Amino acid sequence: MSRLHKVMNTIVWVIIGVLGIYILGYGMKGQSFAKAAYACVKALTNSEGSIRKAAEKSLYPGLAFMAGDREPSYSFEEFLIRQAAGLFPLYSYLDEKELYETEIESQAAYDILIEGGAHDENEIDERTGEAFDIAEKMEEENLQAAQEKEQEAYAQQSGELLGTQYTMEQLADFDFLKNNFYIVENNTDISGDVLNAETLLSKDMRIQGDGSEPQILIYHTHSQEGFADSVAGDNSTTIVGVGEYLTELLRDVYGYNVIHNTNVYDFIDGKLDRNRAYALAEEEVQQILAENPSIEVIIDLHRDGVKEETHLVTEVNGKPTAQFMFFNGLSYSKRNGVIDYLPNPYIEDNLALSLQLKLASEIYYPGLSRRIYLKSLRYNLHLRPKSLLVEAGAQTNTLEEMMNAMEPLAFVLHEVLGGGEIIEE
Repeated sequence: MSRLHKVMNTIVWVIIGVLGIYILGYGMKGQSFAKAAYACVKALTNSEGSIRKAAEKSLYPGLAFMAGDREPSYSFEEFLIRQAAGLFPLYSYLDEKELYETEIESQAAYDILIEGGAHDENEIDERTGEAFDIAEKMEEENLQAAQEKEQEAYAQQSGELLGTQYTMEQLADFDFLKNNFYIVENNTDISGDVLNAETLLSKDMRIQGDGSEPQILIYHTHSQEGFADSVAGDNSTTIVGVGEYLTELLRDVYGYNVIHNTNVYDFIDGKLDRNRAYALAEEEVQQILAENPSIEVIIDLHRDGVKEETHLVTEVNGKPTAQFMFFNGLSYSKRNGVIDYLPNPYIEDNLALSLQLKLASEIYYPGLSRRIYLKSLRYNLHLRPKSLLVEAGAQTNTLEEMMNAMEPLAFVLHEVLGGGEIIEE
């Protein structure tokens, strides 16, 4: 409190003290307090004494000026009465209540401002210097954040960059490539001239057709292959049912024109017989290709056979998922060399397709794809440059695990057939 305020406060209390003595004097004379107070107010109203004149001339104008009221809106008498009334409890209560409510309202307004509920109509972007509506900007930013979150979730469902994207320098090392990406069966072999990453990855595996005619053929040389919970006689619970789901994904999600051939080649005269399955399948597939020359990709979908204690499963997007493996026939015997009676002019293309799919799997679904298996025979991979044999899961997997595997398989197929980036520049 300043010195001036102290002086003025002292003067006011002196005046109030005089009034108190005046009232007390009336009380000693036997008059009521109310009458004494009335007489006091009346005396103040009628008095032309020196105290009033001095206060009016010097004290009151100064008080009014400090209060911000250069033209006093009430009389000196009213001013003194207001000061005297402040001593009574009711007046003090009302005065404090008004102050409290004002503070609460101010705090609420402050809180709203801090929370962003109230704002100037326009703010200035410090970076651009342009005015913008902050509410609209917040709405846009929230919408953008929501969209980004949704896109992230979709990317994770469809396949996200979670694994390793290898460089050409790494893959150009034959030993690195062979040891990390392939299993070579004992009766065959492969050299760096055939397994050349630069050559295989330079091949364009993109589908050229527009989808107006069939582009992909899916079939099953071994249609009777089932799983741990397959139902006897129900093809929808065998590899055929799994192939149907892969067909739907490629057709409905990625827009390819797909034929799914469900004919049987390994069940002869009521018995399982795989001796001629590849020969029978080749004959019919050749006919389908003749009728549909637009087909560019052929997929022979199998399931593997493993020891009963082996379970080829991992987790993808929180779901148990059967692992799959790409398979190549080299038409090459370690003992006799090239197998002339099983010619395949597309071995290099077959290898290119499986390697590119394997690399895409390593990028988006690390651990899902097993190493590519190389075997000595041909396995009908000579029917088209983009011919592929897939071993998905095994007999110890459940149907659910197999179905779940088709979703990432369809995705990596689309990445390669649609021209996605599979190596780091």
